[in-house]
Amino acid sequence: MSGIASSPVVLILASGRGERFRASGGGVHKLQAPLGGVPVLQRTLDAVRASGLPWHLEQATHPGMGDSIAAAVRATRAAPGWLVLPADLPLVLPQTLRQVADALRAGAMVARPVFDGAAGHPVGFGPACGEALAQLSGAQGAAPVLQAQRRAGGLQELVVDDAGVVSDIDTVDDLARAEALWRARHPQRTDPG
Repeated sequence: MSGIASSPVVLILASGRGERFRASGGGVHKLQAPLGGVPVLQRTLDAVRASGLPWHLEQATHPGMGDSIAAAVRATRAAPGWLVLPADLPLVLPQTLRQVADALRAGAMVARPVFDGAAGHPVGFGPACGEALAQLSGAQGAAPVLQAQRRAGGLQELVVDDAGVVSDIDTVDDLARAEALWRARHPQRTDPG
């Protein structure tokens, strides 16, 4: 784990097999595919580092996203909250990560960014959700915890101007759309950095 201990931890989930990407014609794992000349995973890590928040990279093989989240929460159990960020969202902006973390610090049980009416990632969970997150398993990820908090009135939605929160890369077409968004954000960049 890296960063400030008093802040929620960004859990970067990089355990998936990327089968849909390969099935769509991708020649490498989606996290190694180039985006603006740099691997997708590196772009995600760069955004998280730029946010200044502590983070944990979960790369071990797990049967499902729920298992990945549970392992990452157990590895960071002392954290004052968690931001669940799939590693295939390389264009999320550092300020969006900070905004979700700020909502947790202000007392939100669950905070989720929304862009153009679509719910995105990272989804932030306060410390009271830790035990439920640590018990997750299966392919649903943290959806059961989020739904329980929504029913209890504990979900705060944050409207953001960040298409990166909904720009996950599951197919080569998704990668092409992400590349177009990256180029629109960096029109003067010709180097891969």
